[in-house]
Amino acid sequence: MHKAILRLLLTTSLCLMSSLPLAAQEALSDESKQQANSILDQLHQNASQANWDSYFSLYHQQAVFLGTDATERWDMQQFATYARPTDGWHYEVNSRQLLQFDNTIVFDELLHSASYGLCRGTGALQLTEDGWKIVQYHLSIAVPNDNAKAVAQLIGADKT
Repeated sequence: MHKAILRLLLTTSLCLMSSLPLAAQEALSDESKQQANSILDQLHQNASQANWDSYFSLYHQQAVFLGTDATERWDMQQFATYARPTDGWHYEVNSRQLLQFDNTIVFDELLHSASYGLCRGTGALQLTEDGWKIVQYHLSIAVPNDNAKAVAQLIGADKT
């Protein structure tokens, strides 16, 4: 039974990978890479300086921010209500990966925070008439596999 499920998952994954648009398989242009890196670097700099007008200008007006708590799925108005009263937050970028799919760049970055330790930011930028805009950003805490079960129990996972 487990082997059949594994075969099904593997076959499905291979089918999905082979159906990716050609643009996703091509290298990211130097210009797009530079622009995406600049936007994401500005995002982190603006957050650390609590420069909220500049920070929110980097997002698409219909963007979504997903925070570390399961209740934190915010549109930009909700996220601004949360962020603007704060003094900001600082995340140091350890690494970043970018992949372009036509007019969308998806990214993941490993971040370090004095408050939360190792974190991961993932999301997407969309090419608009106004240039690249962040359409989704998701911040998560990178939990080592050795600690995952203990964390799962802390957040209410079933005990098995």
